[in-house]
Amino acid sequence: MTIKEAYLHGREHLAASGSMEPALEAEMLLRFVLGVDRARLYTHWDGGIADASWARYQGLLEERAGGRPVHYIVGEREFMGRAFAVDERVMIPRPETELLVEVAVVRLRGHDRPVIVDIGTGSGCIAVSLAALVPTALVYATDFSAGAVALAAAAAVRHGVAARITFLQGDLLAALPSAVRGQVDALLSNPPYVPEGRAASLPREIRDFEPRQALLAPGDGMGFHRRLVSTAPAWLRPGGMLAMEVGLDQAPAVLRMLDEARWWASAGVERDGAGIGRVVWGVAEK
Repeated sequence: MTIKEAYLHGREHLAASGSMEPALEAEMLLRFVLGVDRARLYTHWDGGIADASWARYQGLLEERAGGRPVHYIVGEREFMGRAFAVDERVMIPRPETELLVEVAVVRLRGHDRPVIVDIGTGSGCIAVSLAALVPTALVYATDFSAGAVALAAAAAVRHGVAARITFLQGDLLAALPSAVRGQVDALLSNPPYVPEGRAASLPREIRDFEPRQALLAPGDGMGFHRRLVSTAPAWLRPGGMLAMEVGLDQAPAVLRMLDEARWWASAGVERDGAGIGRVVWGVAEK
């Protein structure tokens, strides 16, 4: 069997199992098994595939067909140009979350040694990316899950920014040291925001494999946003920013939370490439 034939088999198998991206996922799994980049895969398209590699590839195809996300199978996901290890302890980073990082980077331009807080760090993609993009920053990252904290801390070591990030286990802002109170320049969060009542409507690979505590929130899904809007000001320095990712159609309601609170000098919404309000931010009064 050639590499091309193995790929075509994988693509057809994943398409039949209901994958939305069978070609991409078949390629990712085959590259993972062979340990090659995309260029080498296609330049050796007509070469043979070893029996052991073919057997392993078939096993991974079955795993994916069973619903397990491809990024958990290969063990990592790219975010802001960097690879982050992922497994069932953390939610898989999404491209839309990159907007949250971009908003913070713009806001922090010109700041000398800014203090950044990432609430619900998960894989560490936000905290590590910001530490890399803002080389003078001091970053604190919290998560309720000890497993997530361990994975994120390993990511910081991998990307050479561990010396400037403090990882803490705890609920939202409660894990932060008191010395940080009133000193934060940017407080970011991609909190759980899918209403629990909509869990059944999620794709199988999300519903059955990604950690529920990182995805689902009670009621309307905006309870964590309310808590952050009410508690963040005590931690921000004058002029500091709170920025939160929101779900589809949640931006107007979260923006109203900020507008109705007396301590926010300004607030706004940043939209993603599809025009969806994805990040809601507020700037504390000076």
